[in-house]
Amino acid sequence: MFLSIKNVPKVYWSSKKPLILKPKISTFFFLCFGLILFGLGEGLLIVSTSGASPWSVLAQGIFLNVGLSVGLITILISIAVLLLWYPLKQIPGIGTILNALIIGIMIDFCIRYVPTPENYISQILLGAIAVVIVGLGGGIYLVANLGPGPRDGLMVGLQKITNLPIASVRAFLEISVMSIGWYLGGTVGIGTLLFAFGIGPAVALGLFLVKKTFS
Repeated sequence: MFLSIKNVPKVYWSSKKPLILKPKISTFFFLCFGLILFGLGEGLLIVSTSGASPWSVLAQGIFLNVGLSVGLITILISIAVLLLWYPLKQIPGIGTILNALIIGIMIDFCIRYVPTPENYISQILLGAIAVVIVGLGGGIYLVANLGPGPRDGLMVGLQKITNLPIASVRAFLEISVMSIGWYLGGTVGIGTLLFAFGIGPAVALGLFLVKKTFS
């Protein structure tokens, strides 16, 4: 059962170590493909207007209390998360850098070219689809083992320490972040709840499908 997955699987195109500058073409392809899907899902969630992601809610909540810009706060949160990598023994790689670049490009693409559904039910449905796409993309690029993004690295590091299923660890992280952001005044929508409760199982499903397909 995919919800019980406790680690990122290794397949024939997985890199042997995260910190490598010349990965195999197949490894680099799946890294980029996964990140494109991840960014597409993030962009569709924004376009759906059904609710921001939990980490955006946290940034908004902090903004309402300290006055710094949401963009600057988002950067500071990412830095803080990366600092947490050290005790968790997580190693960055080219995937960590491409994470921000490719996801940012895909978000801009969605905002520019994908219209927001006029029907509220359609907006929620698009939000739910977005969460699944983010999870699938996350599962693919994590298996490439070329370095996770800040939040995914935190998830993997905590999983190794707790030995809990990845779905549970990610859900705990997202729900905690959402709750703190909401307490500080951030706005929580249906899409936020879908992301907080659904991204853990979605990532686990992505890992499971990759393992089943390529093992």
